[in-house]
Amino acid sequence: MYTVEKFEKTIDIKKYIEGYVNVKEFEEFCKECPNYGKVWSCPPYDFDAEKYWEKFSEISIFAYKINFTEDVSKEESYQILKEVKKTMSEELFQLEEITSGAESLSAGSCHLCQGEGCTRPQGGACRHPQKMRYSIESIGGNVGLTVRKLMGIELEWIDEGKVPSYFVLVGGLLKK
Repeated sequence: MYTVEKFEKTIDIKKYIEGYVNVKEFEEFCKECPNYGKVWSCPPYDFDAEKYWEKFSEISIFAYKINFTEDVSKEESYQILKEVKKTMSEELFQLEEITSGAESLSAGSCHLCQGEGCTRPQGGACRHPQKMRYSIESIGGNVGLTVRKLMGIELEWIDEGKVPSYFVLVGGLLKK
């Protein structure tokens, strides 16, 4: 039903910020999302996202390209995405554990509290602060440009309900 290709590229954080990060632009995109201000992994933040990047010296970008080997429904593709994202998150957490001072960046929005809902709208603290991670785009990184220029992959999107031939999940590991 699908195969996964893994890509990795490490880049100096100053070069990444210069070429791929625009916090103000991406926060404007985030404002259009229903998760804006409703989950702890999404803006607005109580910290300066530009300064967040600067705490690190380099970033390793990980792209998991999910190639669909046969026609899959939109629902099936979402289930596959969920499974691959879980695997990717676990692998990034393992890398984080063995890399001193590293912090992983998730592929997309947080889904840790899916059943019970995030506590942010009620003003509560994050239930899973040890597992919650920001995504590259939520702190201003341009994921489309990143995968295109650093990995040679063009993103595809669902068009008129038809699942594309592949999806790409993008995460990262920030290193000090």
